[in-house]
Amino acid sequence: MTDSHSLSVERVVPGAINDVFDAWLNPTQLSRWMTPGPSMSVPVAEVDPRVGGRFHIVMRSSGRDIPHEGEYRVIDRPSRLVFTWNSEPAGRDTLVTVTFIKVAERETRVHLTHERFANAAARDSHRNGWGLILDAMAESVRR
Repeated sequence: MTDSHSLSVERVVPGAINDVFDAWLNPTQLSRWMTPGPSMSVPVAEVDPRVGGRFHIVMRSSGRDIPHEGEYRVIDRPSRLVFTWNSEPAGRDTLVTVTFIKVAERETRVHLTHERFANAAARDSHRNGWGLILDAMAESVRR
């Protein structure tokens, strides 16, 4: 695999850095914003938020369930999360790194890198998906 099979997206989220970081490890919050589109829902969000712990997220679209799972590799509160991301659309053991940078008291820059895609098509579909997920996160935290 090459660097061409990775992507990066970034958003400024309206929330304190600790709150934005914690939203990635809280199943209730994940189920509100881990959706790459308005017609999707998250009926299952389970997390074991420790290094070596696993997560299981099911995204539902048009009655079809799309399971995602992985293992937390790094949990460095409140600055960085690293986890594997396994799903049919992405492939096996792709790697996601999320960094959090305090912009202001209630603004956090979230930078996400996803690498190790099997091919360019998987990468390209996830670039749009992660962008929509970060947009949904910003809206969820804003409320």
